[in-house]
Amino acid sequence: MTEAVLAIHGGAGAMARIDASDEARQQYENALRDILRNAGRVLAQGGKALDAVTEAVRLLEECPLFNAGHGAVLTSAGTHELDAAIMDGSNLRSGAVANLKTVRNPVLAARAVMERSQHVMFVADGAEAFARSQGLECVDPAFFSTPLRREQLERVRRASAGEVALDHDSGGARSVGDPLAFPTQAPLDEDRKLGTVGAVALDVNGNLAAATSTGGMTNKQPGRVGDAPLIGAGCYADNRTCAVSTTGTGEMFIRMVAAYDIAARMEYTGASLEQAASHVIYDKLPRIDGRGGLIALDAQGNVCMPFNTEGMYRGFIRAGQAPVVAIYQ
Repeated sequence: MTEAVLAIHGGAGAMARIDASDEARQQYENALRDILRNAGRVLAQGGKALDAVTEAVRLLEECPLFNAGHGAVLTSAGTHELDAAIMDGSNLRSGAVANLKTVRNPVLAARAVMERSQHVMFVADGAEAFARSQGLECVDPAFFSTPLRREQLERVRRASAGEVALDHDSGGARSVGDPLAFPTQAPLDEDRKLGTVGAVALDVNGNLAAATSTGGMTNKQPGRVGDAPLIGAGCYADNRTCAVSTTGTGEMFIRMVAAYDIAARMEYTGASLEQAASHVIYDKLPRIDGRGGLIALDAQGNVCMPFNTEGMYRGFIRAGQAPVVAIYQ
């Protein structure tokens, strides 16, 4: 029987401009641990890798500390556009959605596309209509907003006159004791954090799965889609090689087909997971100024979480063991 493993990420980025407080770091670390424990129970009870990544990303979407679902960043029009993808490594089935505006959990919509349609990807109004037809929970767009995200958009508008910010600003916040609040100074510089969440898992039957979700980029042009919902760029899983979820400068990860490239290197050259993932993050992406990181898991249960920024919210849990989480290099 295979040892089950789950790994998650909550975005990569630079060091905070001011050293984050111990309380702020603890809040992010506790959120990662809680999500790993809760989603990890799926694997501990003999469940499927696909169910584990679905639950992990759903929980990340519900946590406003991360840029996905509730707490997603805002476009230049002051709206939310949410993207997600999921892939089953046992059969290469996959599903994706982009530019959602009312679906509470985009990862559930992506999975519905995979399991209940003949297609791989739906976008915008078509994705919304499909999600509704499948009975998924839809909310008023205001559900996704937080005061911090709106403050961030206004700050970016004032400061950069149309520039895009990678994820969110670390401005004012509520009490650190509030589990749904932002700390006053996040561990990573939210001005330069690349906001995506994701999960990869290996279950006791040896099956791999991956899922990725994002709220996009602050002040982005409406309609822009990054790598998160693109199979092979931001998400990929194949039992023969690995499962991957990425976070970073989306356009660069698309151009490098980053997630699939790791699987291809393993299959075609015999590279190990660490060799393949490290080559993509440290050698290939920097050639085109690609910044970010990824989490990857192979069929033997090896975990690799490389990033070329100063930090990445990340962690993993093996069945029956305590979760391991980290932020900085």
